[in-house]
Amino acid sequence: MALADRSFARRTLLTTTAALTGAALLGGTAQAAETRQAAWPAQFPLPDGFQPEGITIGSRPYAYFGSLANGDIYRASLATGRGKIVAKGAGRPTVGLKIDRHGRLFLAGGTSGEIRTVDARSGETEQVYATGGTFVNDVILTPGAAWFTDSFKPVLYQLAKGAVTTVPLTGDWQQGPDFTANGIERTPDGRALLVVNAFANGGGLMRVDPRTGAARAVDLGAAKLPNGDGLLLLGRILYAVQQQQNAIDVFRLNDAGTRGTAITRITDPRFRIPTTVAAWGSRLYLPNARFDVEPTPTTEYDAVAVRQV
Repeated sequence: MALADRSFARRTLLTTTAALTGAALLGGTAQAAETRQAAWPAQFPLPDGFQPEGITIGSRPYAYFGSLANGDIYRASLATGRGKIVAKGAGRPTVGLKIDRHGRLFLAGGTSGEIRTVDARSGETEQVYATGGTFVNDVILTPGAAWFTDSFKPVLYQLAKGAVTTVPLTGDWQQGPDFTANGIERTPDGRALLVVNAFANGGGLMRVDPRTGAARAVDLGAAKLPNGDGLLLLGRILYAVQQQQNAIDVFRLNDAGTRGTAITRITDPRFRIPTTVAAWGSRLYLPNARFDVEPTPTTEYDAVAVRQV
């Protein structure tokens, strides 16, 4: 073998060995993380009387829950299940919530008609925005904006650059006599929004153009979302919580979000009217809202974890 050939062979061997070693290390790291998370609690309590509805998880393994009772924010460690109240709601409800990469919480204020932003570290309320809405329900963050649904009005609220803009919903949107808009997400290509419409055609999804508010029904085949609540998109997999059915319906979407294929339904005996969903690692976390019981200051609440599909 010539010197050049031996040199090339040596480089190839070293490169291949490094690649295999790197893959083994990455695989080992992923397996270690999976093993570590498997030891984390798959169910943990929330404060008595809390009345949870929304959940969000940021860049660290902590879940934030909002209270319908008084708007408080409860933070729980996913590793231990222990937590504490980190922000007071001053009696105004918190429904959906999301946290951004700066540690700012965006809160949907339900019947207060408000949007609030809170510093998750200090617990201080930064801003309160009046929408003139009736029930500000859920929220999704997009580059440069936060978008909120209103369950009793055919509109979305856009919070951008410190101001709220009301965007009327048109096109295929049908407003029902009761709760209509609920959960909200982005399409896989990021160009539009997905909104639960619990009324039109027996319940389903609408793809909404954020520039115009024009809504188009998403083709879900025979699947319906009459009790659709929180949405979570991971890649092209959409998780839709069906609260009264104690289930998560799972769809594979096309990039534009105009069509979805039902994959499976996740159920669990620990579900007690789950409402919203967030992810960490290979798990989905959901608060049990227990809408089937009359809430009292001593009513017990919890959160549960199930595996992603």
